[in-house]
Amino acid sequence: MVRLNNLFLDLNTNFSDLQNEIAKKLNIKPEIIREAKLLRKSVDARNKNDIKFCVSVLLKLNCDEAKFIKRNKNASLYKEEKYVYKKANEKHTAVVVGFGPAGMFAALTLIKAGVNVIVLERGKSIEEREKDVNRFFKTGELNQNSNIQFGEGGAGTFSDGKLNTGIKDALCKEVLESFVNFGANSNILYEAKPHIGTDILKNVVKNLREEIIKQGAAIKFNSLVTDFACKNNKITSVTVNNGEVVNCDAVILAIGHSARDTFALLKEKSVQLCRKPFSVGVRIEHKREDIDKAMYGSFAGHSALGAADYKLATHLQNGRGVYSFCMCPGGYVVNASSQEKAVCINGMSYSLRDGENSNSALLVEVKPEDLKGDDVLEGCRFQQNIEKTAYTLANGGVPITTVGNFVYNLPFKLGKVKPTVLPKTEYVDFNKIFPEFVSSSLKQGIINFGKNINGFNNEEAVLLAPETRSSSPIRILRNQEKQALNIKGLFPAGEGAGYAGGIMSAAVDGIRVAEAVVDYFNLQTNN
Repeated sequence: MVRLNNLFLDLNTNFSDLQNEIAKKLNIKPEIIREAKLLRKSVDARNKNDIKFCVSVLLKLNCDEAKFIKRNKNASLYKEEKYVYKKANEKHTAVVVGFGPAGMFAALTLIKAGVNVIVLERGKSIEEREKDVNRFFKTGELNQNSNIQFGEGGAGTFSDGKLNTGIKDALCKEVLESFVNFGANSNILYEAKPHIGTDILKNVVKNLREEIIKQGAAIKFNSLVTDFACKNNKITSVTVNNGEVVNCDAVILAIGHSARDTFALLKEKSVQLCRKPFSVGVRIEHKREDIDKAMYGSFAGHSALGAADYKLATHLQNGRGVYSFCMCPGGYVVNASSQEKAVCINGMSYSLRDGENSNSALLVEVKPEDLKGDDVLEGCRFQQNIEKTAYTLANGGVPITTVGNFVYNLPFKLGKVKPTVLPKTEYVDFNKIFPEFVSSSLKQGIINFGKNINGFNNEEAVLLAPETRSSSPIRILRNQEKQALNIKGLFPAGEGAGYAGGIMSAAVDGIRVAEAVVDYFNLQTNN
């Protein structure tokens, strides 16, 4: 097979007849191409007067491949490799704590390896979790273990299901194919910035759970791990809800970035942790049509393009970086609180991305040296202080302002952009929510981004706060075998452990950690 890269195609290309479209583009007879498969598809909008798709395709040819490659400089031989799951030599029991992307793919990998798997999830099943989230949006009634942060599927389930990642691990393909097998649209296999959509991802999560159970795993919801026991520095059991003891041979900690109570437990049990950089900031909402026009010019609204996205970053003179994160075209801002009398927000979109607004997080990096004291959990307290301050200032709602008010000191007044977050909002002076270094960096960042995207710093753009949960403020240290440094059989994984930054990287880390568990079991068997 041959891979052909960097092929530019018109927006009106008929991708359902890709074989003939490629033949026309290459000026060859269609019968030369036996089969054509789309490997990657992105939008090239550098020239807004001539926006095109840039694609990579996999071709099966009815001609000499070597001659074809010689004639096409962007062509190369392609060998398709399939991931092979490791196998455990004997039956062992592994507990997976947390059922977000890392926990789900760790459990799936372990069960296929022949390991006895018990999943402990502090939250509820996706069906029950969705009810709690909707109730919170309508009434403000918060379930602290079943919300945007906690429950089956993890925080990513309610943030669009964006699957773009900066990691280059070959397992990314395995994760994408698994999502498709469990109900995601097949376009995620080739889109440069794939996303599933919260509406579809909920069913994908349910299907993945049912498959894991079908293969023999036990999944227990409403099961918060409150303690664990060791013998000779080797984990032997975990305690659930301060009562039930679950014996095991290994534990994968896939707890998510918001499990502050579990971080405190780990510190108490002398598990080695360290502080790491994280980020805090705001969400910015624009009219979707304005972002589309700014990014696509006269092509905005073209049926082949959909809602436009963006990715922005700037380095300021004060040494800080400001960047966009988790951009949601045609999406919504959601109240992602998981603690009483505290507020934090996130963004999400449905699969069609057809909401009135587009939004993105705008974040400022917080470095360990910015924190007071030496406590390893100081980053958690930093986040909490911002969340509690925001809640108090907004009288229990979500703080909002405008770019005009925050950046240019104009009187607060909502214009054409209306905030989408539920259940309620209230105007707040954002300078009172954040430390000065965060506020000043955000202001300059928004001004700079206005030079990248026309209208980005428009006075009517709405700002919402605070976005504090983009990543974990701590890392659970692990060795080359992916075990905690001072406890054998304890395997930190995913975002909460500080080793991932999104659905894809968390899922891949979950697989890699599960492989390490299988190796750990097999080494014990061999010895």
